[in-house]
Amino acid sequence: MSQSTASGPDLSHYPGGEELYRLRHSAAHVLATAVTELFPEVKVAGGPPVDGGFYYDFARPTPFTNEDLETIEARMREIVAKDQKFEYAETTREDAAKVWGDEKYKLHFLSVIPAGAQVTTYRNGAFLDLCRGPHVESTGKLKAFKLTHVAGAYWLGSEKNEMLQRIYGTAFASQEDLDAHLLRIEESLKRDHRKLGRELDLFSIHEEVGAGLVHWHPKLGMVRHMLESFWKEEHLKGGYQLVYTPHISSEKLYEISGHLQNYGDIMYAPMQVDEQAFRVKPMNCPNHIMIYNSRKHSYRELPVRFAELGTVYRYERSGVLHGMERVRGFTQDDSHIFCTPDQLQSEIEGVLKLMHKLLETCGYEYHCYLATRPADKYIGSDAEWDFATNALRQALETAGLPYEIDEGGGAFYAPKIDVKLKDALGREWQCPTIQVDLNLPKRFGVYFTGPDGQDHEVIMLHRALYGSLERFVGIFIEHTGGEFPVWVAPTQVTVVPVNPKALEYAQQTADMLRAAGVRVEVDARDEKLGAKIRDGELQKVPYLVVVGPRDIEAGTCAPRRKGQGDLGTMPREQIVERIREEIRTRAH
Repeated sequence: MSQSTASGPDLSHYPGGEELYRLRHSAAHVLATAVTELFPEVKVAGGPPVDGGFYYDFARPTPFTNEDLETIEARMREIVAKDQKFEYAETTREDAAKVWGDEKYKLHFLSVIPAGAQVTTYRNGAFLDLCRGPHVESTGKLKAFKLTHVAGAYWLGSEKNEMLQRIYGTAFASQEDLDAHLLRIEESLKRDHRKLGRELDLFSIHEEVGAGLVHWHPKLGMVRHMLESFWKEEHLKGGYQLVYTPHISSEKLYEISGHLQNYGDIMYAPMQVDEQAFRVKPMNCPNHIMIYNSRKHSYRELPVRFAELGTVYRYERSGVLHGMERVRGFTQDDSHIFCTPDQLQSEIEGVLKLMHKLLETCGYEYHCYLATRPADKYIGSDAEWDFATNALRQALETAGLPYEIDEGGGAFYAPKIDVKLKDALGREWQCPTIQVDLNLPKRFGVYFTGPDGQDHEVIMLHRALYGSLERFVGIFIEHTGGEFPVWVAPTQVTVVPVNPKALEYAQQTADMLRAAGVRVEVDARDEKLGAKIRDGELQKVPYLVVVGPRDIEAGTCAPRRKGQGDLGTMPREQIVERIREEIRTRAH
């Protein structure tokens, strides 16, 4: 179901293209057909194709079970075998309301169609749905589909509304493609950062503290520390200055910035301090402007580059929270660059170069999207938008980065470059973003003194390259499957003595590694060697260095590399140097 008039939806951005959209859209209708046949008491809401599959929402007092999904999928196959035609028709809103007289969800969709507008429907067999298409010719075209799971979903996405049951599925043009997709899902479940977070003791979220608020445990704290240290190192090389700003600010600051008017729904409620309203900060940019505006700046000082690992808080609805990847409190690797118009393109090029270094070191491929001016709601002149958009485009082309145009996808105040990372399973994740701001410099009066002695408005560049530490690390856990590269691994080496006779030698070996800057532990438990090795593998420690009585006189050890197995007996100095080099080069 998709509510509309006769004009069809824009399929240009659907992953896989129009053919896959048609298949999945049709599969959603076949799903609804099967459910209404098997469970006549249900009320149907709607269900579109989505990235990776399709879903349909139903209101039913009794929860659907896994057994129900098997039954529904079997009925779907019967409907496919009947090769029912998808029949298109047009009607009026009034006549359609008579058809769906007791279906409140369908009546809602009808109510938002403009009066007098054409209403389109599709029928297959006895099932009729409000829909603008497109579909395949008939149900028989569906050859490869699978229902995957059922979840709760608030009607219209609002927590104020009732909870519906959402049945998810997927469909592909061939069984081979479907099997490959299901294999990816199986692997993604193994790599789920919430599952690995529990198994590896990485992080936790506590109801007593609040949903969407992450507690970093020591192991993941070390991963974060290494990523932050790398980030700071590269930013200082790039001429950035580190700043730190308060976690709360007067509400007046967000009135000036426009955040209160435009983003008030995601800001936490005000607190009263000395009869003034304060807010926990949702963004760092106004505070960075405060630092810049604390004194005058000459054109000779520009560009000024401020960088902060700044923690912000935004109210996200509970239905969209997801482990570390969608949270309410997070730390942005935030930076703001204040420059002259002539410096803008070269500054963007510098940001792209720095971004590439960070992402390549973490083992990511990525793709860029140039998001242009929205069609209606935007601020600033067309000339300003053209100037900013061209600077972003030229920087991408100079950097030699392939990109796609996201027409109308810019923020209301600026065009931007959005960057999607591709993980080990081929999934894309939106993380880095680079924005040219046409709004805040005007609101706050952000100037530099030019060669003519007059004030000129600065160009302000927003950019986050990890995006947020919580989201980036959650994705990084899944990308690596918890097998972190040596340079960021919480424990880089576990020394495993074969028996108590080798314990002192194991401690000496650990001391050698520690002196070389390696994070090392000794497994001194009274366990069999096989159990120690197995536990080290389960904890995904990159190196296990096994030592026994024979190694004491020879000064040797027997290292094992995660993913490679036994490396053979070698002098201790050799394995120390190998690990040091892997850390130094930040190999991934």
